Amino acid sequence: MRTCLVITGGPIDLDFAGAFLKERSFHKIIAADAGLKAAKILGLVPDVIVGDFDTVEPEVLEEFKRVEHIVWEVHQPEKDETDTELALNRAMASGCGEIAVLGATGGRLDHMIGNVHLLYPCLQKGIFAYLLDKQNKVYLLDRGKDFFKETLWGKYVSFLPLTQEIKAITLKGFRYPLKQKDIEIGTSLCISNELTEEEGRIEFEDGVLICVESHD
Repeated sequence: MRTCLVITGGPIDLDFAGAFLKERSFHKIIAADAGLKAAKILGLVPDVIVGDFDTVEPEVLEEFKRVEHIVWEVHQPEKDETDTELALNRAMASGCGEIAVLGATGGRLDHMIGNVHLLYPCLQKGIFAYLLDKQNKVYLLDRGKDFFKETLWGKYVSFLPLTQEIKAITLKGFRYPLKQKDIEIGTSLCISNELTEEEGRIEFEDGVLICVESHD
């Protein structure tokens, strides 16, 4: 499966990002606007650079303009999409089945919430996309999933409704199990759960969940 890394312009813990990238390789790298600065510090050369370039430092922009193979997708500052949405659209069009997004959490809360919502078009296309930082891994679920303690991003697993209602949630192998429980948007019932066994599973019949794997 082809994988893609998207680097957006939000806050990035560079020590974490460097360690993460040592463990992973990606078929395609896309940088959005101010994400170029992080890419430079991390020693990454993007395949594609998108945005309106209203926040990236001019000297960083000029440095990457000298790299021949980079594809540039330039937009006007007054546009309907955020730079992160433009980058994700490009990632989805690249044929990748998995998209990791750095720089999409922290900073402005409106952008962070919007970035979670931007995962939905990926889900609709069958692409596993997730937002990642030192403490959190955020993605969407529209079907059941198995969880394994050894591969969780952290101790906690939280589920929050993205759609109005989630039908018949069943949680097995978790500290707080559920059986055929309907929940609606506006509840904190499924926050901060934990695996009590090496493996756990969530099942549900309808709806879309935000899943957050996290640690303190």
